[in-house]
Amino acid sequence: MRAGQSPFERRGLLAQAFSLRLDWWRVDWHLLALALALLALGMLVVHAIALSDDALGRDGVVFAKHVKKVLVASPMLLVGLTLRPRWLRRHAWTIYGATIVLLLLLPLVGEVRNNATRWMQLPLIGFDLQPSELAKLGLVIALARVLYSSRLERWRDWRAPLGVTLLPLALVMMQPDLGTAMSMVPVCAGMLYLAGASGRRIVGIAFGTLAVGVLAYKFEWLRDYQLERVETWLESFGASALIDGRAGPGFHTYHARVAIGNGGWWGQGLGNGVANEAGHLPERDCDSIVAVIAEEAGFVGVSAVLLLYALMVVLLLASAAQIRERFSRLVVGGLGLHFASHLFVNVGVNLGLVPMTGLPLPLFSTGGSAMLATFAALGLALGLAAQREAALDEDAFRD
Repeated sequence: MRAGQSPFERRGLLAQAFSLRLDWWRVDWHLLALALALLALGMLVVHAIALSDDALGRDGVVFAKHVKKVLVASPMLLVGLTLRPRWLRRHAWTIYGATIVLLLLLPLVGEVRNNATRWMQLPLIGFDLQPSELAKLGLVIALARVLYSSRLERWRDWRAPLGVTLLPLALVMMQPDLGTAMSMVPVCAGMLYLAGASGRRIVGIAFGTLAVGVLAYKFEWLRDYQLERVETWLESFGASALIDGRAGPGFHTYHARVAIGNGGWWGQGLGNGVANEAGHLPERDCDSIVAVIAEEAGFVGVSAVLLLYALMVVLLLASAAQIRERFSRLVVGGLGLHFASHLFVNVGVNLGLVPMTGLPLPLFSTGGSAMLATFAALGLALGLAAQREAALDEDAFRD
């Protein structure tokens, strides 16, 4: 904003970016209600975890800090809800570029934790910023912008979307953060499919990616700790190997499985699980929160929670299907895939279906950056679906 602008000029810029007369009756209130219900359930679980830590005198989860992060992040819901689709499309590259700059700044100003540089200190807003969380939203918006004007009919049309994906993916893996990088891949593949890409080509690329992963493991191109995680995962399919490794590299996997198994059908009761009482399960308020829910709510309870979460994903994709304007449809569809990938990876890690890696479950896990990105994603999905700007592109006339 240039110096000397009048209030009327500033108001005009805000009006270009935000829709001040949103048709509130078009908002998918049922989707918002479901998301808020999941948030409430997550806060209930985090509260139980915090009570256990407090009762046993552990320096662990503080519920007041989690509430503060939710309150600080919540305005992003309104920002996303009122943002104009046309403005978002015009400034997609600016948003994407800003997230890339943040990732590039991490090695210079980032904080090292657990041998990874993923966080920047933001003392003014009460939590540390994890740029990779924002990069996932930037990726969705940039992919939608690329695919808005491309039908992927030729192989050369694939260069731009794949390049847009590989840049943040590579920067995130260098932190290193394998979990976040893993979550970007299905989002990219899904958006390519939503944009009209051939399913055969996507499957071919998927098999090629898998082959690269196998070669990386076979020839030890991965870091030592990543190789150890893959080997531990492969060995954990056998009960005896998992038990033998419970005091070593299989510690996290073992305790996650034990917690899930302890839940039985109906669970041990909120706050009464071994994971909370003993405190052995790492990251039980974040990456392993599904294991805590499974132990305390049982198979029935955790299944109900996961079904509600899956329903939210289905509603997001259904909302995208109703949007005629191509860019908005791709963004909303990409955000639905964003939540779906987090659900799959987080649950898969706790069940041992994928190698151990850190990835929060949006609306449940603690973490300020994840909550910030979650509210922004929900707001964008609801706002873009509700505003329904006029479109003259080819897709707008398809049934």
